[in-house]
Amino acid sequence: MHQDQNVTATVGHLIAGQRVTDSARTQPVFDPATGLSHRSVALAGKATVEQAIASAQAAFPAWRATPPLKRARVMSRLKVLLEEHADTIAALITAEHGKVLADAHGELQRGIENVEYASYAPELLKGEHSRNVGPGIDSWSEFQPLGVTAGITPFNFPAMVPLWMWPMAVVCGNSFVLKPSERDPSSALFIAELALQAGLPPGVLNVVNGDKEAVDTLLTDPRVKAVSFVGSTPIAEAVYATGCAHGKRVQALGGAKNHAVVMPDADIANAVSAMMGAAYGSCGERCMAVPLVVAVGEATADAMVAGLSAEIAKMKVGPGTDNGNDMGPLVTKPHFEKVKGYVDQGVAEGATLVVDGRSIRVPGHEEGYYLGPCLFDHVRPGMRIYQEEIFGPVLGVVRVASLQEAMALIDAHEYGNGTCIFTRDGEAARYFSDHIEVGMVGVNVPLPVPVAYHSFGGWKRSLFGDLHAYGPDAVRFYTKRKTITQRWPSAGLREGAVFSFPSSR
Repeated sequence: MHQDQNVTATVGHLIAGQRVTDSARTQPVFDPATGLSHRSVALAGKATVEQAIASAQAAFPAWRATPPLKRARVMSRLKVLLEEHADTIAALITAEHGKVLADAHGELQRGIENVEYASYAPELLKGEHSRNVGPGIDSWSEFQPLGVTAGITPFNFPAMVPLWMWPMAVVCGNSFVLKPSERDPSSALFIAELALQAGLPPGVLNVVNGDKEAVDTLLTDPRVKAVSFVGSTPIAEAVYATGCAHGKRVQALGGAKNHAVVMPDADIANAVSAMMGAAYGSCGERCMAVPLVVAVGEATADAMVAGLSAEIAKMKVGPGTDNGNDMGPLVTKPHFEKVKGYVDQGVAEGATLVVDGRSIRVPGHEEGYYLGPCLFDHVRPGMRIYQEEIFGPVLGVVRVASLQEAMALIDAHEYGNGTCIFTRDGEAARYFSDHIEVGMVGVNVPLPVPVAYHSFGGWKRSLFGDLHAYGPDAVRFYTKRKTITQRWPSAGLREGAVFSFPSSR
């Protein structure tokens, strides 16, 4: 790896409202467009993470007692600040992740929508009330906060995914410790400081950067009551098992291998355009990216391959700071090598490499982590490029004879995150939506990411835990229900001892 020896800054932590630098261990943060590092990130040790947890625990009682309307007003002010600083945040994302600025702005906007939803807290936390469930007896339920909660977030959406988690957690009355990806930590830290400006009390939100040591501390410390995670399936499964074994509530979102079914009656031009963005947007580094087209019929497959090849030839690949580019670099050198290895493997396994992006060169950025868009035809189940999540700009076309065969392939896969179908046939679309074993389904929509007032999550080995991310499920995840039954005795309702089980009869 190339590293600039003049590292100019160290990204630290935010604990109790103050910047803290744990300098015992650091690692460089690279600009994927150049392969150079101009800053490093401090990797929190156990003691630093415990300090953040203690800060969150100390802030919890007063924040829990803060009326939901006042908590919601913090979210409203944060939304304004995020919009005012959108250019700065997008630039931080692009500098450390590599995605083009327009994509960074789009990511941030989806995060802002979750902050906006969190500002509805007084409505979301109202609970339920029933009068006279028995003679003179009222009953109601409340949603009470858990205490200290935590989030562990991935590199691919360094601003959006944290905003899936902590705004809803804190608006429900919890305090929070965020562990963002150490590959691109700056935007999450910057946003946390904006939250302080918006009026969030110090200690309610803490940010610790780190690696496995930080994660293990969050998963095992008894003061942490719930953990949210987004990342690869092997790590998600380990986080879920470890967190649950230590008595925590856990939601762990894992990997994906999303299939797009293209029917013979589909609008092929529309399907091609949709697949270009779904496969190659953000360099394919999205859990909702579509790396597989399942084409029903040979003519459909031939048309999709021809259309995709023509569109790929028009794509511009280069630094994300230039919005004239369609695709930037991959996030790190090791990830670049891993994705390139998948392309090599696909060729070795007999898939037809129609478009080869391995030899792309970006003038002036020769050390950047650039892989051009790749397109395979004749991909088959059992190939590694079919089975495994590549997380790169690699799209494969699978040829099948019928919708039933396409659905059987999707249902047999270990992941069940997202899928979509392109068709003009309402009956086929409805059947597909009703019966496919996948958590998020699009009809002529390639990336069916739910809006902020619904919830996000897949099925099978794409999600560990019972509740999905953000939206209504977030209220349930970050609160515990308490039901209260109350009676105030009066002279006319006094009665003697009753030994049978109480009922309303």
